[in-house]
Amino acid sequence: MSNDTNRRDFLKTLGTVGATGVVAAVGVDATGEADTLRAEPQAAASAAAASAPVSHAYTFFTPPESAFIEAAVDRLIPADDLTPGGTDCGVAVFIDRQLAGAWGTGDKTYMQGPWETGAGTQGYQSPLAPAEFFRAGIAATNAYSRKTLQKDFDRLTTDQQVKLLQDLEAGKVTLDGISGQEFFNLLLATSMQGFFADPVYGGNRDKASWKMVGFPGVVAIYSEHIKTYRNKKYDVEPKSIVDLS
Repeated sequence: MSNDTNRRDFLKTLGTVGATGVVAAVGVDATGEADTLRAEPQAAASAAAASAPVSHAYTFFTPPESAFIEAAVDRLIPADDLTPGGTDCGVAVFIDRQLAGAWGTGDKTYMQGPWETGAGTQGYQSPLAPAEFFRAGIAATNAYSRKTLQKDFDRLTTDQQVKLLQDLEAGKVTLDGISGQEFFNLLLATSMQGFFADPVYGGNRDKASWKMVGFPGVVAIYSEHIKTYRNKKYDVEPKSIVDLS
């Protein structure tokens, strides 16, 4: 897959996930402090020293984790003529803030078990808080990438990154200690949230996704315009929470 691949084709390949369903299933919250799961092994630490520099400052992610996330969201949301790529749209920053907050620590999530395999409609099911789950998933995916392709994920070619993400989504990759398919699903869900959420949460920079789909933002009282704009485009500059603060 080339760098200029249309995102619609790529997301179609990954599978169909409705934005409303993603938000309901994952339930991203705002701020707080996150616990870490464990340090990466020595081999991972050595690989981290060679990681590419990241583009932004992060609260939760370590430098090698940041490099992974930036590469991943740029594959899930590649730049095209409609919007910049995922990193430039702030998606990595959004995920970082959520993992550093109350959602990342599982503050409002039932975490007492029992831990049995749930149905696909039941959303996030894991004894790990989302921050721990993400950290374990990144470490395990990088370990798999080094084992099979001799490089961390962010050092792979674009085509290799896309293939690995597709294999994770299809359940073809066995990761150490964590479900690769579940990790991919949560990564995709939070990436979509970061792309479409209000910019106040760090993603959707410059309201890029709202402008792309024609969403006017948080000012949602349009009843007086129904007759005027029936079957017509309502073309206004989107407003975010930040604009009304």
